[in-house]
Amino acid sequence: MKKQLYYISIAIAICLVIGFLSGFATKASILDWYPLLNKPSFNPPNTIFAPVWSVLYVMMGVAAGLVWAKGFHHIWVKTALYHFIFQLLFNALWSIVFFGLKEPFWALIVILTLLLLIILTIRWFKVVNTTSAYLLIPYLLWVCFATVLNYKIWELN
Repeated sequence: MKKQLYYISIAIAICLVIGFLSGFATKASILDWYPLLNKPSFNPPNTIFAPVWSVLYVMMGVAAGLVWAKGFHHIWVKTALYHFIFQLLFNALWSIVFFGLKEPFWALIVILTLLLLIILTIRWFKVVNTTSAYLLIPYLLWVCFATVLNYKIWELN
């Protein structure tokens, strides 16, 4: 149990750091570029995003930590964690492309790729630890919503 908490703590920290670093790409654009965009009626207020992402990053970290605690020497654990790391990088890339580069179309391509990577990660997590797979479902649903939002913002602008 102690080993499991150790891996979960490290994985949560990694996810939160990635989220924090992604925030740097977001901060300036939230103030000057993003408010000027036409957005769909279902666009949530900006104050919703940080708390939702914080909870999702913690859940992602718990999921990854549970998988990691099974032992990195197992090929399925390695495969699952490689998928997780790859999708986490695409998660950060989306913020850079959408907010940093101010490119909603290319961000849409990134987020569609991210969706596929999340699905693959869930599939591999389920092989190793079913609870971990279920912990990623809210993340998948939120990214589905974000994909629709990204598409509509691109379409309206």
